[in-house]
Amino acid sequence: METTFPRLLLQHAAQRPADPAMREKEYGIWQTHTWADMAQLVRHLACGLHAAGLAAGEHMVVVGANRPRLYATMLAVQSLGAIPIPLYQDAVAAECVFPINNAEVRFAFAEDQEQVDKLLEVREQCPQLAAIYYDDPRGLRKYAEPGLQSLDALIAAGEAFAQKNPGFFQDVVANAKPDDVAAMFYTSGTTGNPKGVVHSHRTLLDRAHAGAQFDKLTHREEVLAYLPPAWIGQNIFSYAQWLCCGYVVNCPESSGTVMIDLKEIGPTYYFAPPRVFEGLLTTVMIRMEDAGWLKRKMFHAFMDLAKRVGPALMDHKPVGLLDRVMYKLGDAMVYGPLRNNLGFSRVRVGYTAGEAIGPDLFTFYRSIGINLKQLYGSTETAVFVCLQPDDQAKADTVGIPISGVEIKVADNGEILVRSGGLLKGYYKNPAATAEVLTADGWYHTSDAGFLDAQGHLKIIDRVKDVGRIAGGANDGAMFAPKYVENKLKFFPYIKEAVAYGDGRERVCAMINIDFDAVGNWAERRNLPYAGYTDLAQKPEVYELIKDCVEKVNADLAADALLAGSQVSRFLVLHKELDADDGELTRTNKVRRGFIAEKYQVLVDALYGGKSEQYIETQVKFEDGRTGSVSATLKIVDTKTFAPVKVAA
Repeated sequence: METTFPRLLLQHAAQRPADPAMREKEYGIWQTHTWADMAQLVRHLACGLHAAGLAAGEHMVVVGANRPRLYATMLAVQSLGAIPIPLYQDAVAAECVFPINNAEVRFAFAEDQEQVDKLLEVREQCPQLAAIYYDDPRGLRKYAEPGLQSLDALIAAGEAFAQKNPGFFQDVVANAKPDDVAAMFYTSGTTGNPKGVVHSHRTLLDRAHAGAQFDKLTHREEVLAYLPPAWIGQNIFSYAQWLCCGYVVNCPESSGTVMIDLKEIGPTYYFAPPRVFEGLLTTVMIRMEDAGWLKRKMFHAFMDLAKRVGPALMDHKPVGLLDRVMYKLGDAMVYGPLRNNLGFSRVRVGYTAGEAIGPDLFTFYRSIGINLKQLYGSTETAVFVCLQPDDQAKADTVGIPISGVEIKVADNGEILVRSGGLLKGYYKNPAATAEVLTADGWYHTSDAGFLDAQGHLKIIDRVKDVGRIAGGANDGAMFAPKYVENKLKFFPYIKEAVAYGDGRERVCAMINIDFDAVGNWAERRNLPYAGYTDLAQKPEVYELIKDCVEKVNADLAADALLAGSQVSRFLVLHKELDADDGELTRTNKVRRGFIAEKYQVLVDALYGGKSEQYIETQVKFEDGRTGSVSATLKIVDTKTFAPVKVAA
């Protein structure tokens, strides 16, 4: 698209100034910001930042939850030709040091006291960080740090500058070019320092527009912005497509009110990673288990019908008259109230991505009339590479290449992508850029997969993680750890899994239980427990998880390619894997190598034939304190199955 984000803002403000652009919930009440309001706010912020010394080409850090003033600050920075860098609001202070120094950041936006404290803590390591603007003043009244100023003061200064220079804002916005850098996103890499992914207005808007065309998005959509702004997916759904389509973005009051706010807004266009959909379904099933027998019986009877005919109805396939009538009855009595309770009564298009979603989970949502689909993309591709058409949603694929995308598969199985949404490069890292971008414009995704007969893309694992079993009955068999982990996580009782097996005779796994689901399961069986560590080591819980693992093994045995990846031994970890402890990335991806190093004693015990192993681990609590968790972990052997021979 031959335009920029600030120009699109002004275009919407001129065409429909009184229409709502954003809403935010404050003190339990939704506050509306019109397009005219947003344009004026951006104008004053841009003028204020210019007067403070922010120059074209400079970077400005933005850290906080989704808020109209955070988005307005990003637009103001872009208006000046400068580049916003959103950082994860739940990152610890030390994680902010590299991006701030790497991008030579002098200016920062901080949402509240927590984020201000974080930036002040690293100031000695980032001496160039001169100005910090905060939005929420609570707790900051007595702070007297140099360069610390409220956003209100910046807006007031900008308003005064705009009155003296009435044509300034329009001129700088008009001077911006589509190929100018629009934003930089630091990847949460599983190894080493994060890389700054550089995107232009053109690359981000190219993919935003292609995605909008694919799903026929209009200005009438309602979106709930609740995921971290530092994640490019949130930026595409609630920033790039917001300005591309002109729909309404709603910001929840807090992370704790998201479910309430979801029900109040009733979004029409919705995105969530699989773990959110898993959590919602777990909550539903827990509530149903606690319901009366009649309600339980009705629920399960109608859900059996929904699983049988619901997906066919969603895909516009023929369904018998009786089934249609019964489904309509189920919709009135079960599916409709359930959609409403989940906040999905108005969802027209729903997406999930980031990890594989379980077939049962995927089928559940589609069977009750929610148009849940999968997509494929990454930070480097501006998200939209493959999307699923409404009537071709499958649990085992990630969709077809959309407008402007070419895909080819390399000899080693790696997916290569070429599109108008590819990154300009990695900031100050030409070597890393050369590794992923070829001279003729192909991007190496590092994902292994293939296109099926219908043109849908299937992802197996990361190319570097696909290994081989060495020795034993499965010598030379393919090992795809992420594929195995995802299959384990399809069970509601398993929250996280880490599988090992490359270069070894067999596959072993470390597992995190889902504390809510397993806790509810234990309570229904009058099984007492004192916290996560105690529950995780109960013999009954091990039997529950063992059953899940063996079901996965039976499933893998039917796959000729991955039959050798069956899990032969496992243990249940004494603590939940946590990004603050370095075990997960900020986007909740497992850091397998780090975990293997940190828990080397457990890996050795799994492969050394031990039946138990003592472990003590240092953990970081939410309030910043550190402590330790210790336990003697049981190690259990599981049943594996002979590969199923397919008839010729």
